[in-house]
Amino acid sequence: MIKHIVLWKLHDRTNAPAMKAKLDSLPAKIPAIHHLEAGISEEKGDALADIALYSEFRTQADLQAYIVHPAHQEVVAFIRPLVSERRVADYPL
Repeated sequence: MIKHIVLWKLHDRTNAPAMKAKLDSLPAKIPAIHHLEAGISEEKGDALADIALYSEFRTQADLQAYIVHPAHQEVVAFIRPLVSERRVADYPL
């Protein structure tokens, strides 16, 4: 099992619900996703992320299939201009 965690800081937090909706749509479109949760932080602050993504993949190959999948790339294109900072951690369980 591979855990894939992404934290984003947004230029404008009002975009958070639309971003979360896009992320939440991915499991229905990408079979390689074993589990996915997206959440909007209730707290605000310079050191805090605005949106978090927690996802699980059965194999490294599944994670790679997700990364290159057209539905994921469409969400990336939507998200990229909204984000001021992004941090990613991938690790095996």
